[in-house]
Amino acid sequence: MMGPVELHRRRIMLLAVAMLATLPRAFGQEQHVAPMAKNAHPSYEVATIKPTDPEDGHAGFHTIGQRLFIENQTMNGLIAFAYAVHPKQIVDAPEWFSKDHFDIKGVPDIEGEPNLQQQREMLQKLLNDRFKLKFHRDKRDLSIFAITVAKGGPKLEASKSAPDSLLDQTRSNNGPQQTWKLTNNSMADFAQLLGYLLDRPVVNETGLKGKFDFDLSWTVDGSLSDDPKAPPGLFTAIQEQLGLKVEGTRGPADVLVMEHVERPSAD
Repeated sequence: MMGPVELHRRRIMLLAVAMLATLPRAFGQEQHVAPMAKNAHPSYEVATIKPTDPEDGHAGFHTIGQRLFIENQTMNGLIAFAYAVHPKQIVDAPEWFSKDHFDIKGVPDIEGEPNLQQQREMLQKLLNDRFKLKFHRDKRDLSIFAITVAKGGPKLEASKSAPDSLLDQTRSNNGPQQTWKLTNNSMADFAQLLGYLLDRPVVNETGLKGKFDFDLSWTVDGSLSDDPKAPPGLFTAIQEQLGLKVEGTRGPADVLVMEHVERPSAD
């Protein structure tokens, strides 16, 4: 069972991942760099990997122009980001996956600022090269949250974005009140985003095809608010505003089964 410190650190990690698309230059001075070509497949031209300072209370995935900084992440966090999975979808991993924390700094080998998918591709290659990561995909019966269509049907608008447009997940907050503006998101994209905030994987069982534009406003569960107009908690907001239902259950989920991994040497 996680103590308060570990729970707080884990919660910071999950929120930082979810906010990546919202705050691409959250660390350091902002630099204006043109986007990398959408069809580019970058690797790290150079990357340093070091153990995190135990006194460091910050965590996240950041870009500063073309430079990338991954701060205070466990192996579970790195793999979860690289392969767009929930940490509980990583199975048969060694104990140090949840204990050792790493800082990674580097730049891509292609000009321009990488988008979210390109950052994931870069990290996948780094994990393979420097951590010697090997795994295979499987399905396991897990505790999950399932998204289904609520009674009355979905309240979603088909995306107006061009077919080749990237998704956008912009988040803003006013204390405990959160607002998400999601553009060009599939239900699988939305399920993945929810999974970053919840304690188990979220599986899309809506059967809805295509991509959607929608807003979602909610208040962090357990928060005290004197505002009578404050939005409801997350699950209620999803049902009232989106016409979707999120329920805890148990069922099959995709998993990454670890086969081999090595701790990288500090450099």
